[in-house]
Amino acid sequence: MAYILPVKGVHPVLGNDCFVAPNATIVGDVVLGNQCTVWFNAVVRGDVNQIRIGDKTNIQDGAVIHCTYHKTATHIGNNVSIGHNAIVHGCTIEDNVLIGMGAIVMDNAVVQEHCIVAAGAVVLEKSICESGYIYAGVPAKKVKALTPEQISGMAQTADNYVLYASWFQHGTDKQA
Repeated sequence: MAYILPVKGVHPVLGNDCFVAPNATIVGDVVLGNQCTVWFNAVVRGDVNQIRIGDKTNIQDGAVIHCTYHKTATHIGNNVSIGHNAIVHGCTIEDNVLIGMGAIVMDNAVVQEHCIVAAGAVVLEKSICESGYIYAGVPAKKVKALTPEQISGMAQTADNYVLYASWFQHGTDKQA
């Protein structure tokens, strides 16, 4: 069973039709929107500041969402995909974003809407990733503009994760 625990009397709040994997952890001042998914071994830790997550956002296996005590909350928009083993810490992720596997987004960074942070990239503290681009490398740099297909692909990924969750919630054999 998932660990969904209060911290200092503040309980996480989950929207409608969310899926939380049996070994995921959500603690403290965390609010998830509707149709969010928190996958195996993911941690969303709102113990030292607040975490707010919009609708249809997926936090994939092993990802860590955290913040900084009395300094930086974490705000994640709608239709966001946080890749496997990514770290999102004390920053703002706007709507329709993909954070790649193993990427790190640090305190006070802003990833604007329709943006991809590539696998393994490190978005440094106070950086701004501009809408419509892919950022890659260490430190993350703008590498190229997104195509319309890449933008629609991000929306498809968010939809896919809602579908995948249904396999666990309802025991169905729906296909992607």
